[in-house]
Amino acid sequence: MKKVIQPIIIAIVLLFLSIGLFQANKLKHIHIQKTVQINAPIENVFENVVYLENFKKWSPFLEADPTQKIEIKGTDGQIGAQYHWEGNGGKDLGYQEIKEIRSLQYVGLQCDIQKPFKANPTFEYTFSKSGNSVKVTQDFNLESSLGDAFFMWLFGARKDMAKMNARGLELLKTATEN
Repeated sequence: MKKVIQPIIIAIVLLFLSIGLFQANKLKHIHIQKTVQINAPIENVFENVVYLENFKKWSPFLEADPTQKIEIKGTDGQIGAQYHWEGNGGKDLGYQEIKEIRSLQYVGLQCDIQKPFKANPTFEYTFSKSGNSVKVTQDFNLESSLGDAFFMWLFGARKDMAKMNARGLELLKTATEN
């Protein structure tokens, strides 16, 4: 009996690892694009993104953890400005930095996440007028090792990231329109 069960268990484990590594390979680069229409002047929409102090109004992370400690470093609204956070009882730690600005058109941010895992995703926001509203497109990109991607697949992290990004744009819309 033992001679029959052991090879079956090994085969199941190998199948699981094979499927997991195949799926993880697809997650080594994650790109999530979300778009929202905001009924407000483009200047107001742009300012809510480029000024990191305004991120508190629409951060889905702050909504999920209102006890986060936040600090803005550098000249807010300028290249090099940083939004630092520590949350979840010290389990979440990192910052995002403005890397590129094109007035009323584009804001590029680079994140440096130290906890709960190490990662350096980017967020790019483009703005365009569309009648009386503004179309905001958020592009999220994350490069990962195969090992990190395996755990992201295992825990469904891509789906959670997409939901969090969509929630952030919903909050940006609400904060800007009110």
